[in-house]
Amino acid sequence: MVLHQYDYVFAIGTLFAMLDAYNNGANDVANSWATSVSSRSVTYRQAMVLGTVFEMVGAIAVGARTADTIKNGIIPNSAFRGDAGVQMLAFTLALAAASSWVMWCTRHSAHVSSTYSLISAVAGVGVATVGASQVQWGWNNGKGLGAIFAGLGMAPVISGCFGAIIFMLIKVTVHMRKNPIPWAVYTSPFFFLVAATICTLSIVYKGSPSLGLSKKPAWYIAAVTLGCGGGVALLSIIFFLPFLHARIIKRDQSVKWWMFAEGPFLLKRGAVDQADVAKVPDYAVVQEDDYPPSNASSKLDKTVSPDASTVASPAITAKDDHEKSLVAAEAKQLTYQELQAQSQDRLHQKLIQKRGPLGWALRTLRDNPMGAGELYEVRNMIILAKRIPALITCGLLYGLHYDIHTAQSGIAGTPEGERMKRVYAHAEKYPNEVEHTYSFIQVLTACTASFAHGANDIGNSVGPWAVIYSAWKTGDAAAAKAPVPVWQLAVLAAMISIGLITYGYNIMKVMGNKITYHSPSRGSSMEMGAAITVLVFSQYSLPVSTSMCITGATVGVGLCNGTIKAVNFQRVGLLLLSWIMTIPIAGTLGGVLMGLFLNAPHFAS
Repeated sequence: MVLHQYDYVFAIGTLFAMLDAYNNGANDVANSWATSVSSRSVTYRQAMVLGTVFEMVGAIAVGARTADTIKNGIIPNSAFRGDAGVQMLAFTLALAAASSWVMWCTRHSAHVSSTYSLISAVAGVGVATVGASQVQWGWNNGKGLGAIFAGLGMAPVISGCFGAIIFMLIKVTVHMRKNPIPWAVYTSPFFFLVAATICTLSIVYKGSPSLGLSKKPAWYIAAVTLGCGGGVALLSIIFFLPFLHARIIKRDQSVKWWMFAEGPFLLKRGAVDQADVAKVPDYAVVQEDDYPPSNASSKLDKTVSPDASTVASPAITAKDDHEKSLVAAEAKQLTYQELQAQSQDRLHQKLIQKRGPLGWALRTLRDNPMGAGELYEVRNMIILAKRIPALITCGLLYGLHYDIHTAQSGIAGTPEGERMKRVYAHAEKYPNEVEHTYSFIQVLTACTASFAHGANDIGNSVGPWAVIYSAWKTGDAAAAKAPVPVWQLAVLAAMISIGLITYGYNIMKVMGNKITYHSPSRGSSMEMGAAITVLVFSQYSLPVSTSMCITGATVGVGLCNGTIKAVNFQRVGLLLLSWIMTIPIAGTLGGVLMGLFLNAPHFAS
């Protein structure tokens, strides 16, 4: 029996579930991909595409397991005493509290855990609804708050250990060799084997209940897992190794990326003319095309040239105005806030000069400021009509053109920039040829990490939404134990991807290289360590923050430089503070909302 009298509750719950998934993409997924983008292995646009694909696959194949913990592990189903309407309201307000808090944090570039935000909100709602005694504070067979919050301390440490072990293996096997380039090339299939095995084992052994894969016999699971992992490794030996040999060892510039399909035939190519030696990309964190130092004289010497597609008159005007501001800056010492604002303005000026929809939108906003007076005045309404399409366009496309590397490397001349310079100085820089090899591996590890995130974090939003949907559709609170429909997993996985694409840059710019020095070999170790940790936790139905795992792995790999000075512990401390503050804030907000709605005075019927 459908509860049509609560259609509005279901609609509101659906909107907040989608908002929570959007925030998950903008906050957590952005943090996960920040490692790959920081290492320059993938661009932000490539991260958007790959993140969308693997988030969807991980969510649909494995995501229902952690969703079950959110649904039934914190508030026992019996506590609602069969009242499906109250159950719908409880989980709707939990989503509202969690999504509002994470959205506020994302807007202010504060990285938090959407996982623990929602868990805390559900606990707070449970206290307001059925009392603290009914909330599962203990272990509860691995599904209670005790088990979930145990991951708060365990996951970063375990992930850091996994990341450090993998990187030390790379360091001993490759980086410490006299000639590390061949070692990097010939050991790369091992990492294809590891990543493919992890993904296959997760899908086959503990896949989504609707797929029925967990019921297969042990021999079937072992055969499929080893077959897929070994098959991918074998394919990498046949096709990838010859390609790397031609590009990295022989330095053959004529070998293009699509020629990997030639496989062993690439080994038969003739000698390479020295004039055709392939150029290997530079993987240094700070490069010449990044923002120049913040002092005015340096800026004037190294002014960023406009893009080739720049519109002439706005570009010249912006450049002239910028140079005038730099000349004026010589006369005084800029404050920390002024240097930050100047850096952001420099980035904004680069974007506003571009052709296309984004440049048009930014110029429209610049040239049509809201006038003085009330909004309902005709002239302001006309201006607003011009600004609304531009605002929507900026919201959709701004992230596509955002310069993540420049924003991450710190602002020269500021305390943060000096701190990151000291951190980078304690990290050994490895040959670009070696890092180029691991950039290919990092694409795979990044996809594995994204798969792991979709497998684990989709439960954040889909768990409460599945409860709301089942209670509304059946009118029975006990129906919350039903499996999560695949279509719900797919819808929220799509929202996660939209969050990454449209707003992920706001979190990505404060992560990655602002913790420690990144490079493809380091980044692939970080992502693999985090992916293993997340998948292990998800197999035991324990929601764990992917952000905490990747941060723990980042610190673990950073410490492999041999000194704590290679890690920016001030940034790590701010992350820990935001994680800890999320628990009481989200829990209190959820409890207050539920208490108000549940006990609000109303007219007697």
